[in-house]
Amino acid sequence: MEDIAKYLTVRQVAKKLGISEEWVRDLIARKEIKAVKIGQWKISQEALDQFIKSRSN
Repeated sequence: MEDIAKYLTVRQVAKKLGISEEWVRDLIARKEIKAVKIGQWKISQEALDQFIKSRSN
């Protein structure tokens, strides 16, 4: 099992992408960013990289 400490919070992802935390949660709800809920939503760096790659042309 992966170390949960390596996962990013919604706040960290929002800051990295320059968007609001609400928008990150919306992306999670629409399954555009994979996340796991352990107390709060957590996003792996791999899932964030995949999301960014899917948005590139």
